[in-house]
Amino acid sequence: MHITDYELFEVPPRWLFLKLTTSDGRVGWGEPVVEGRAKTVAAAVEELLDNYLLGEDPTRIEDHWQTMYRGGFYRGGPVLMSAIAGIDQTLWDLKGKQFGAPVHELLGGRARDRVRVYQWIGGDRPADVGEAAREKVDAGFSALKMNATAELESIDSPAAVDAAAERIAAVREAVGDEVDVGVDFHGRVAKPMARRLAAALEPYDPMFIEEPVLPENNDALPAIRASTTIPIATGERMYSRWDFKEVLEADAVDLIQPDVSHAGGITELKKIASMAEAYDVSVAPHCPLGPIALASCIQVDACTPNALIQEQSLDIHYNETSDVLDYLADPSVFEYRDGFVEVPDGDGLGIEIDEEHVREQAEEDVDWHNPVWRHDDGSVAEW
Repeated sequence: MHITDYELFEVPPRWLFLKLTTSDGRVGWGEPVVEGRAKTVAAAVEELLDNYLLGEDPTRIEDHWQTMYRGGFYRGGPVLMSAIAGIDQTLWDLKGKQFGAPVHELLGGRARDRVRVYQWIGGDRPADVGEAAREKVDAGFSALKMNATAELESIDSPAAVDAAAERIAAVREAVGDEVDVGVDFHGRVAKPMARRLAAALEPYDPMFIEEPVLPENNDALPAIRASTTIPIATGERMYSRWDFKEVLEADAVDLIQPDVSHAGGITELKKIASMAEAYDVSVAPHCPLGPIALASCIQVDACTPNALIQEQSLDIHYNETSDVLDYLADPSVFEYRDGFVEVPDGDGLGIEIDEEHVREQAEEDVDWHNPVWRHDDGSVAEW
């Protein structure tokens, strides 16, 4: 058996799907994408497949990962690691189908029967969070996540801090203390504001604060963590175990959030999670993406003892034109009950992609880019 062909499909709202075909007719699917840079990642996928993998045996996943990562002198970063990630997902999907087993069985078997998920509320510039929180809890979710703020100055006003506190207070009033609420700083917050915001939010017991500073300022995390009892989460813009090694060794985080479509795929996500387990750090994979990425995450969550909760993008504010379930032949595989999703037991990633719908949607014009925000003085703000 060898890899004979591949196709890439850029589809709404902002996703890139990869279909890999083998000489015996099997098909594997992956999701290699950097949101807003789909065409760039597609070029990297083509380069890796054309240079290294076409004609090769797909079962040698670890060797292929090492070849794609170490075969080039320049390594790492979001584009290369996302290209590797999507290819890696297809290889695991193929291997599961070859052996007639879900991926989590090939990775050691289940550590749990179902995976807890959280639901987004409030949008990019958070608003109406109290009402939205109540609706999602009534729909069965027991954990929510919201952005803390819109754009902030490096040192902003007391009113900006008060507004962030008032939003989470509205959520607490709406849903009570039995619902977990993660608060995403989204890297929008400079170091002095991160401490002030954490202090203001602490009375409302967030489940975590996410990306309290940009990943290039991860050296500030130990001091922020020491200043608050709120668990610190980060990792969606960290792309390998070497990136995570630094924050783990620094005792800087309580929860890491590697993205299976950015951080090297299933192979690397499993290694990152195991490394975090040794530091008593939990894992909540980042996944505001499509069904293939979500399926890949759940396969790893299922066999990872320190997996805490899973992000998913159903009804997220980015998915205005298409949503996660639209691309599945059987959407019930991601049916959420009581805030959990069952671990899929189908072969490979455990999902069946509706290829006809994928091809139809790939004919649409997809040009998603995140907005460029600016402060009142015209300077660029973090989005």
